[in-house]
Amino acid sequence: MITLYDYDLSVNCYKQRLLMSLLDVDYESVPVDFFPGWEHKSEAFRKINPLGHIPVLVDGDYVLRDAHAILVYLAAKYDPSGRWYPTDDPELLGEVAQWMLFAEGTTNTASAARLHDNLGYEFDVDTLRAGAHRLFRVLDEHLWFREQEAGPDGPAWVAAAPHPTVADLAIFPDVMLSEEGGISRLDYPALRRWTDRVRRLDRFVLMPGIHPVSAERPGPGPMAAGRS
Repeated sequence: MITLYDYDLSVNCYKQRLLMSLLDVDYESVPVDFFPGWEHKSEAFRKINPLGHIPVLVDGDYVLRDAHAILVYLAAKYDPSGRWYPTDDPELLGEVAQWMLFAEGTTNTASAARLHDNLGYEFDVDTLRAGAHRLFRVLDEHLWFREQEAGPDGPAWVAAAPHPTVADLAIFPDVMLSEEGGISRLDYPALRRWTDRVRRLDRFVLMPGIHPVSAERPGPGPMAAGRS
């Protein structure tokens, strides 16, 4: 049985919960009091992860401590179709890796801005918001071109494949919860269409602040993120 050291409001933990749901993988969630308890910084938790952050995934005797590395591991091990992490296609795999690195940027800007607004982290929020908008503009333009390539009969995803990959999941919650950090998505129509496509996936699961497509509401909601 997989064990996920988890926090409901963490986008990085949510990425793992979402992929395991999409892959129909059973796991046990161990709650970590990220806020206000700061349990991830405790001496006891540092025995699990000396870096003092979540998520942490334990699969048998194997321990993995980085959110995007966990996505890669889960897809490589538990997706027999090879669609989520396409190791049999070097060009597509390279593109997925490229957008996984892009996701580090959305986490370090959009998600960090939410931590500033909701948990009082002492960040330069204006710089974070400007950085997030710069990345959103790049991604919105990229997705628009992907939509043109896919045509009316094919959904467009971040990587050049007819199906989503771990790159979509790595970026999705940072974008979806950006309003909570004062970062509007109104100027990014292709980005909004893409978030709708992700939310329509079979076995998609929610987290606080992320609603079904039919229940989407404008403007920021309650705090629903934690950079970990």
